[in-house]
Amino acid sequence: MLRAVGLLACFLPPPAVASNQDDVQSVPILVYHRFGPSVVDRMTVTTPVFESHLRHLREKGYTVIPLRRLLGAWGVEAPRLPARPVVITVDDGHVSVYSEMLALVRRYRVPVTAFIYPSAISNAAYTMTWTQLDELVASGLFEVQSHSYWHPNFRLEKQRLPAREYERLARSQLLQARRILQDKLGIRVDLLAWPFGIYDQELIGYARDAGYVAAVTLERRHARPSDSPFAVPRYLMTDADRGTAFDRILAAPLERSSASKQVR
Repeated sequence: MLRAVGLLACFLPPPAVASNQDDVQSVPILVYHRFGPSVVDRMTVTTPVFESHLRHLREKGYTVIPLRRLLGAWGVEAPRLPARPVVITVDDGHVSVYSEMLALVRRYRVPVTAFIYPSAISNAAYTMTWTQLDELVASGLFEVQSHSYWHPNFRLEKQRLPAREYERLARSQLLQARRILQDKLGIRVDLLAWPFGIYDQELIGYARDAGYVAAVTLERRHARPSDSPFAVPRYLMTDADRGTAFDRILAAPLERSSASKQVR
């Protein structure tokens, strides 16, 4: 039986049709990877900078909502979202999600969707253990979803492998991740983050067959109701995204457009 978790209670209806209110309803989805006291690579956001993001969101009246709630709201005629919604996600399963991010998520009481590739969990020194991942789920603030089984670069694998072997690999990556995460954590897994943000129509077909209902990628713009549910864009966060740079990410397209006109 799947464990009942607050974040999983949001129903995910069919995707919405294109809307002429896309700019009004557009929402920034942020994706983090690693945290720590200093920047060790371009995927690291220092812990103080991450906390400054959470503090800024609170002080400026933004509401962090679960990814599933956003996707569900866009599947109905009249989306019921707060005035300034933001979504926070984190990819991979780095141990700093447990050691650094969890405490701040608890302090600020914000929901997070964590996309995990389970092959590394409890196996690689840089990742969380299953016990730690279970604690994230038990917090009621993290929803764990799939990032494939071992995070392959599907573009390279397609070039390297014969067609049948590639299809077998791709299908296995998507199915194994769902099965293992569900079995280990007792949760429902039907959302996917494409490894490296790489996807195409063939992969989307495999994802549908594997039981996924939506997927997120990497594209530095706001998500809109008219986006394909299998290609929902997210902002890849870096340590440089602070202060006015963070403000620019959060600003809705219409707000940016109005500001631009005023400058002229």
